[in-house]
Amino acid sequence: MSNTPYKHILICRTDAIGDVVLTLPMCGYIKSAYPDVKISFLGRTYTRPVIEACQSVDQFINYDELLKLPAKQQAAKLKALNIDCAIHVYPNKQVARLIKAAGIATRIGTTNRVFHWFTCNKLVKLSRKKSDLHEAQLNMVLLKPLGLPVPPLADVHKYYNFEPTQALPDDVMAMLATNKFNLILHPKSHGSGVEWPLDKFEELINLLPADKFNIFISGSEKEKALLADWIKILPAHVTDVTGKMNLYQFVSFIHHADGMLASGTGPLHIAAASGINTLGLFPCVRPIYPGRWAPLGERAGYLESDSENLNSITPQAVATHILQWRK
Repeated sequence: MSNTPYKHILICRTDAIGDVVLTLPMCGYIKSAYPDVKISFLGRTYTRPVIEACQSVDQFINYDELLKLPAKQQAAKLKALNIDCAIHVYPNKQVARLIKAAGIATRIGTTNRVFHWFTCNKLVKLSRKKSDLHEAQLNMVLLKPLGLPVPPLADVHKYYNFEPTQALPDDVMAMLATNKFNLILHPKSHGSGVEWPLDKFEELINLLPADKFNIFISGSEKEKALLADWIKILPAHVTDVTGKMNLYQFVSFIHHADGMLASGTGPLHIAAASGINTLGLFPCVRPIYPGRWAPLGERAGYLESDSENLNSITPQAVATHILQWRK
């Protein structure tokens, strides 16, 4: 599988962080089969830090910067990159039209988007809603025209090749304990996942020995305001890092931590890709159940509720799982 007609492949995924992270194994999988192929990734500005952390991606192309150019210049800039194959992992009509206008020879998309029938020349039958495959595997279905079968779920994480690109500032690194388990709790999800109630996070914190756990509460700048009053009542061994790092730094912070607990959101998948202990909390209902969105990694796992919310997942069950990480 060392030969392919393509020299430069473009992965197109212009949506959220978690979706982008679960697309990165595609890049490593392609490289494993075709080591000489150049891989570029078309993404948004805010997802750049996670895309650049994938060592299988040779070049990041900023879609937001492209949009600032006149339409003809957008196409001309892409054409100048000599891309000969583009894969539309996230269907976007504007992107699909741009890729065609750039004259990219092979354009792969799904059959269930009408605009792909007019903008792509290799169509793959793919229905995410009805499939039992994990999201990362569903992405890889689009590699069929490259002659690559979907790998087993247990192997997908091996293709992450994920390493932070920026070092942690000294003051942030100093917050990480050398004699305790550094645990990140990420309570919010920007609406991308069902959230575990804050009182359950609080109960969990009280179940974890303060002399063994160094706990951080993480979140974005927007989430900082939502969590501020709650964080004030937490024990002294809990450190608030909400809104205190950019994404480059947060990716590195996660990499240097020992474990993370979160619902189905971007940081959960970053943690799994980084190879640290990761626990995701999920409802049992499709399409947001763990069968589709579980974190993938050697030390990643999940707990599943018995309903559409997470209330049936007890702090005791979560604590039992986390305490095993120290053994």
